[in-house]
Amino acid sequence: MNREGGEMHYIYILESEKNGRYYIGSTNNLERRLAEHNGGKTKSLKYIRPLKVVFKQEFATIGEVRSWEIRLKKLKSRKLLAEIIENQKLMGL
Repeated sequence: MNREGGEMHYIYILESEKNGRYYIGSTNNLERRLAEHNGGKTKSLKYIRPLKVVFKQEFATIGEVRSWEIRLKKLKSRKLLAEIIENQKLMGL
């Protein structure tokens, strides 16, 4: 819950422990979502499991999260994603 008592939303980056690929997503329950991904419920990730969270950032609104998710997915740059993960913060993208 955020300060106003509302639900928190997360942007996250997962990394495949099998081949090092990244996956970007958003959710309001990161533990549940990671369990779903590792349980094979996301077809595109089924064959690169197990996955681990390498970056997460909390936001108060779903709009903020979705906006960042779209921006990150458009990057298509492993180098920039690696920088975000290393610094543990979203840069001025």
